[in-house]
Amino acid sequence: MPPVPLNTETHPWRRYVAIGDSFTEGIGDPDENSPGGHRGWADRVAEELGQGVEDFAYANLAIRGRLLQQIMDEQVAPALELKPDLITICAGGNDSLRRGADPDALAERFDAMVRILGTSGATIVVFTGPDIGNTPVLGSVRGRVAIYNENLRAVAQRHDAIVADMWALGDLQQPEMWAEDRLHFSAVGHHTIAAMVLDSLGVEHTLKPFEAKPAVAKSWRTARTEDLVWARTHLVPWVVRRIRHQSSGDGITAKRPAASPVFGGAMPPGHAISDS
Repeated sequence: MPPVPLNTETHPWRRYVAIGDSFTEGIGDPDENSPGGHRGWADRVAEELGQGVEDFAYANLAIRGRLLQQIMDEQVAPALELKPDLITICAGGNDSLRRGADPDALAERFDAMVRILGTSGATIVVFTGPDIGNTPVLGSVRGRVAIYNENLRAVAQRHDAIVADMWALGDLQQPEMWAEDRLHFSAVGHHTIAAMVLDSLGVEHTLKPFEAKPAVAKSWRTARTEDLVWARTHLVPWVVRRIRHQSSGDGITAKRPAASPVFGGAMPPGHAISDS
């Protein structure tokens, strides 16, 4: 494969830092060749932004299970120390799943975080939550997520941030977009979100749209059996962690704590769809 010619005119960013929780870490998209064993949408965005840009660097400070306040306390200062000119932030999803969560109070803390990140002068991208009405477990907090989303849009407008609107991304309603745990996105889901982020940034990219496969008809017995297996394998451990006040991120460190050249140079652009 011939070397990609250097092109510094495709976009203005040279130092990208991603902060957040499991969504940004890339959980649901396992890849043994990626740092931390997961790839995810942020890695895909960085790969595309880094194509043909010699001095592009990327760090990912996100850690699974982190609540909004933990992201503020643990990731904001290290992110600023890396002197980014592009920051993506998705936070508050884990808080929204907790009983009694207040989307207005969460948005006030999110606003404070964006204000601090804004002192860097970097372009900031914030995410709305997806429309989870048709998903098990998550569907019960759909209204709370919708209120939080409206607050996030106001925060973005206040701080001149870019909105990566997952709520409006209808493709995420497809079953193929979700991992086996039904709580995180699959490789295809992460790929689709990466393309949306790049579109939101106004960056041309090579990520091809996902085409949904026809649904496979299942008998009632098969569907219930799959539900039981899912509950035993994924739901019960998740509930137990909540009861014990444990996090899936306990003992986990950031997979890319330093800004460094993108590792995806040897991977053909747009390769992600074949991962599923």
